[in-house]
Amino acid sequence: MFTLFLTSSPCGHDGAIFEKNGFREELLRQLKGEVRGLYITSSPDDFYGSECASEGIRTAMQDCGINISCWTLLDRRNITLAHSLVRESNLIILGGGHVPTQHKFFQEMFLREALLVYEGVLLTISAGSMNCADEVYSIPELPGEIRDPNYKRFFRGMGLTSIQILPHYYEWKDFVLDGMKVYNEVAAKDSMGKRFYVFPDGTYLYSMFGYEEIRGEAFLMENGIFRKICEDGQRVLLPII
Repeated sequence: MFTLFLTSSPCGHDGAIFEKNGFREELLRQLKGEVRGLYITSSPDDFYGSECASEGIRTAMQDCGINISCWTLLDRRNITLAHSLVRESNLIILGGGHVPTQHKFFQEMFLREALLVYEGVLLTISAGSMNCADEVYSIPELPGEIRDPNYKRFFRGMGLTSIQILPHYYEWKDFVLDGMKVYNEVAAKDSMGKRFYVFPDGTYLYSMFGYEEIRGEAFLMENGIFRKICEDGQRVLLPII
């Protein structure tokens, strides 16, 4: 069993780990002693971009007082070592990026199976959080995806949580793609019969031993209806009725 921090983003615009909603404090409480970190990219063939993202989160964690003894980036170059790297780590980060691309990479390395025996902390970011769901909602984000009849918006995820999240609320809420408002015209329609939990940066889901709690400002999009369910500084235990 592991502790899951499912985030929109763990860091603010200054690159520092968020302190609000008790995130930094909880992370430090869970990561005592020497940390063996593994950053799993969402862009396995973009080596430079993955290295920059990995180094950014490593630096942020060190700066907030986490004692990192070793740190590894997992991308296409070392995918054959994926399961051994998971076993050797006590902190795993699933990076943000393009949801379907990351999903395919996770399948290629059989990450779902590797995590069955993992014990430690799992920190997920944006796309990494979205891909943790039982059923992933992959909201279109690249030009042409809304109009593409072959683009899959729903598929099986890693089954680490039952909730489907939409991250970066304040950055995405007015986003227009392929001539459509992604939230009001796409996600709202796709939410019929579904529940999408909408997280701004700084909000996170804390999960351990089947206990799931949203900490920070959050919204629920369900059957085309959008409502606030939690404020910054507050906590909401799942499921929400």
